[in-house]
Amino acid sequence: MPLVSTDWLEKNINKVKIIDCSWHMPQTNRNGFEEFKIQHIENSIFFDLDKNSKKNTDLPHMLTDKNSWEEIVSNMGINNKDEIVIYDNSDVISSCRCWYNFIYFGHEARLIHILDGGLKKWNNEKKPTTNTSAQIKNSNYKAKEKKELVKNKKEIDQNILEKNFAIIDARSKKRFNGETPEPRKGLRSGSIKNSFCLPFSDLISSDGTFVKKAEIAKKFHSTCELNNNIVFSCGSGVTAAVLAFAYSIIKPKYAPIIYDGSWSEYGKYPE
Repeated sequence: MPLVSTDWLEKNINKVKIIDCSWHMPQTNRNGFEEFKIQHIENSIFFDLDKNSKKNTDLPHMLTDKNSWEEIVSNMGINNKDEIVIYDNSDVISSCRCWYNFIYFGHEARLIHILDGGLKKWNNEKKPTTNTSAQIKNSNYKAKEKKELVKNKKEIDQNILEKNFAIIDARSKKRFNGETPEPRKGLRSGSIKNSFCLPFSDLISSDGTFVKKAEIAKKFHSTCELNNNIVFSCGSGVTAAVLAFAYSIIKPKYAPIIYDGSWSEYGKYPE
């Protein structure tokens, strides 16, 4: 049950840990934390996608190290056996990346859920929100990295020759085809050789919920041959996680694998 409904969360609101991972593209001039302070689901803890990423790199949203992750999650009061529901106010873009981070650092996948439709749907249904901060009691979280769930540029380059896995890019087709400039400066337009494109937005309905399971399967099957050797990429490793999460809906045994540097790294190099 990777996806949970707003009704399910409302009934189980005191039985789970709730994370608000709202994050917005820089060009939107929106701030997830400022919005969180005004309104969030009761008992929510804020997860800052930018601050909780790797520090000593110029690449955005890279996985942090094990010790830092343990400190981050312990300060959120989350324990290893806690059931977690993650939502955002950004059409699941960032909540899926938070989901991936937890899985990478060893939290049981069956205990981590995404709120279908996020805060947008919750508000549309006039369910209660608050601006009061949750009381947090620090925990002693222990992480266990699953390094097989992340790819680096060297592995991506090797795969162009060896073709051990398929790469699916979550960016728009215009960005993938190099028909429009990249939003980040210093990056060439285009895509990784032999990769495929499935824009993450194709999997999200107008109300912010995921399209039906059958439609997700149809989209993936029309993109490339499917198996468990699939790696997801995007601009900075965020929307790649949307595809990884959607793929886990139709392939429950799939462990999400992401090229963490994504086009923010790959696009810095010439063809």
